[in-house]
Amino acid sequence: MGVNPAPAEAVERRRAGSGLFHKIASVLFIFFCFEVGAFLVLFPWMTQWDSNYFSNLFPGWETLWSSAYFRGAVSGLGIINIGISFSELFRLRRFSRGTAGPEGSNERFRESGRTQ
Repeated sequence: MGVNPAPAEAVERRRAGSGLFHKIASVLFIFFCFEVGAFLVLFPWMTQWDSNYFSNLFPGWETLWSSAYFRGAVSGLGIINIGISFSELFRLRRFSRGTAGPEGSNERFRESGRTQ
């Protein structure tokens, strides 16, 4: 007969692997949000903004597209994206710390029977 790991051990191994996956996915999401936000903040004020595909799609959109208000609104969306990336970064830092603080270390010592 083969030895099967205890269900608790299997669940713990699965959690450890999924935690790494979530951290990698969070880092990619943070990078994506920051890149999109930086693009949306900077691109409306560059010279290429007037000569892109969407500005020439409909003739009536050209006045809207060149409006400083519209450019500011697009830049505002970029600032929101950058804010989302920073909030996710702080959430990831808080998540990765877990219980590594003094309370967590005391609990580990109590569980093993040692004292500090």
